[in-house]
Amino acid sequence: AGAAAEARFISSAKGKGLFATRNIRKGETVFVERPVVSSQFLWNALYNYRACDHCLRALETAEENAQRLLGKSSLVLPHPEQCSIRKDLHQQCPRCQVTYCSAECRQAALEQYHQVLCLGPSRDDPTHPLNKLQEAWRNMHYPPETSSIMLMARMVATIKQAKDKEWWIKAFSQFCNKTANEEEEIVHKLLGDKFKGQLELLRLLFTEALYDEYLSRWFTPEGFRSLFALVGTNGQGIGT
Repeated sequence: AGAAAEARFISSAKGKGLFATRNIRKGETVFVERPVVSSQFLWNALYNYRACDHCLRALETAEENAQRLLGKSSLVLPHPEQCSIRKDLHQQCPRCQVTYCSAECRQAALEQYHQVLCLGPSRDDPTHPLNKLQEAWRNMHYPPETSSIMLMARMVATIKQAKDKEWWIKAFSQFCNKTANEEEEIVHKLLGDKFKGQLELLRLLFTEALYDEYLSRWFTPEGFRSLFALVGTNGQGIGT
C-alpha cells in the first residue's frame, strides 16, 4: 500500500493540511516527517528530563527514568535488554556541553543553528542574554507547557547561519498568515491576560539576544507578534 496521507495546500490562512489518501488501519503510522525546528520545553529541561538537544530522543534509560520519577535510586527494572537507549553513541558539544543522542544530531544542530546559539562557558551565567530570555519565558509559561521561546530563537539562528537565507524565510512564512486580531488572540492564549506587557518584555530580551539586520522585521512589535503567532499555531507540544 502507498502512503496513507499527503500534505495539501488549503488556504493562505490555514496553510497546508494532511489528508488521508486511503482507509487507514488502526495502529498504522500515518505520516512521518522531521520538524523544521524543535526544542525541549524549558521547565522539562530544568527538571532534568535528559533529551537530545536536537531530535529530543530520551538520553536516560528506562531504569534511570523510573528511578528519577519515583525518587528511588535503588529501583531495578527487569529486561534491560528491551531498552533502546545507546549511551555509547551519545555526544556533547565540546564548547557548551549540551548532549546529543548521536554524532549525526550533533552535526545537524551545528550546521543548522547551534553555532549561533552555543553558550560556550556562559551556559550557567544568568546574565547571558539567551539565559535571561529563557528565564523570562519560564516565569511566564509554567507547566503544563505548550511551547518554547527557543523555537523562535532556533528559527532566527537557522536563518543567521543559512547560506540561502531566502529559502528559509520562505519555508517559515508558508506556515500561516493571520490577521492582527487573530494573532493577538493566539498570543493571549499562550501568555494569559498580561500578554501585552509580557510580549513586549520578551521582544526586548529576544532582540538583545538575537538581533539581526536581515530579519529586522521579526524584531518589530508587529513582526514579533506574527512570529509568536506562527509558533503558537503550528507548534506541536509532545509530553513524555
